[in-house]
Amino acid sequence: MTTTYDPTHPKYFDEADLRDEMNRVYDLCHGCRVCFSLCTAFPTLFAFVDDKPDQNAHLMTPAEQDQVVNECFHCKKCGDVTCPYTPGQGHEWQLDFPRLMLRATALKRSKGSAGQLWSKRLADQVLPRTDLLGTVGSLAAPLANASIHKPGSPTRKLIEKTMGIAAQRLLPPFARTRFSTWFKRRATPLLTNQQAKVAVFPTCLVEYQNPAIGQDLVKVYEHNGVSCSLPEGMSCCGAPWLHSGDIAKFREQAIKNVVPLAQAVRSGNDIVVPQPTCSFAIKKDYAAYLKGTPHEADAQLVAQHTYDSSEYLWKLHKGADTTLDVSFVGTVPETTTYHVSCHLQAQQIGLKSRDLMKLTGTKLTLVNKCSGIDGTWGYRAANYELAKKVSKPLGEQVKRAAGEIVTGDCHLANGSITEETGAVPMHPLQMIARAYGITEEPTK
Repeated sequence: MTTTYDPTHPKYFDEADLRDEMNRVYDLCHGCRVCFSLCTAFPTLFAFVDDKPDQNAHLMTPAEQDQVVNECFHCKKCGDVTCPYTPGQGHEWQLDFPRLMLRATALKRSKGSAGQLWSKRLADQVLPRTDLLGTVGSLAAPLANASIHKPGSPTRKLIEKTMGIAAQRLLPPFARTRFSTWFKRRATPLLTNQQAKVAVFPTCLVEYQNPAIGQDLVKVYEHNGVSCSLPEGMSCCGAPWLHSGDIAKFREQAIKNVVPLAQAVRSGNDIVVPQPTCSFAIKKDYAAYLKGTPHEADAQLVAQHTYDSSEYLWKLHKGADTTLDVSFVGTVPETTTYHVSCHLQAQQIGLKSRDLMKLTGTKLTLVNKCSGIDGTWGYRAANYELAKKVSKPLGEQVKRAAGEIVTGDCHLANGSITEETGAVPMHPLQMIARAYGITEEPTK
């Protein structure tokens, strides 16, 4: 039995060794149960163990072990937020449930696709290629959006059969003008009060589907004397590949981004990211999965200089030599509902978006429930019903909060909120932009 979360370890892909480690971890989790309410994976695990003689986790079958893995959607709240036994806590048990699930998923992926439905095999190869899908979707935005916008339509049912994307899932539409296109075409203002420089990592969701988030980010940053650049050569952060178990593809994506981002840092920039899954990947996963490669030092450098977009603004606000404009002359809602993203909590940086929005004077209500999306997991037809069980309490809490507006850092989670409630959340920096009096860019 080897307790390792390092994919370069010689035992990482040893199935017998992994099964023994799962026995150990499942037994510890069964005895603790603090994560019972986080997702369906833990109740499933506990039910399996409860049913064994003497509640012995070591008697679980491989199929039962794998069912727990299948129900994990990598929200990371158990290991990075809740668990008291993690390596980060220095505990002797060295329990990192999310990393164990990634190890199990990677092993399954390495064994090949024999016995899998062809639609799942296709989905595993197509869904993580977000840049390809985004490029095609943006080029053909009117046609692409018409084909995907209506859940349950004949086209969506065909997509479900061929690609495994749930026909009932609300999908984010593609933008006709990509964020990078807008950024290159815009008139760059001359900042007389420049106090910092950042490179923006826009993420696929901002680049191809909601450029307005990136546009407001840039405007809010420039309003506060922070010049913004967009390094050439960036692509998807790679999280969809990692979460589907393809470590080799994830490393390829990480290297594509680490090279230009490290160059940007060496040129005096910090890196800001408006989507929490992507900022987590750059901060945490790049250094872990590029360990022992020629890019390890670059990955560590980039991680040290990467910030969530609200985290960086709060850093300016609290800096000894930097300031944040706290004069809000625009539209400030009386009440705001704020959804706390799982992957943002996993970064353990506090709730900086909440803190920023509080500066405007709005009355905030926090909703801390997972959306059950995690990139492609919640979009797959096989996971749709489980994902809805997770997202239903989120929708109920958003409705009860009854805020004048709803905000959330994660665009995927925001889509789930729309599906559950009909409300269309905005990114916290968009709320800040409107509070400054910055107008939204016209949609093209």
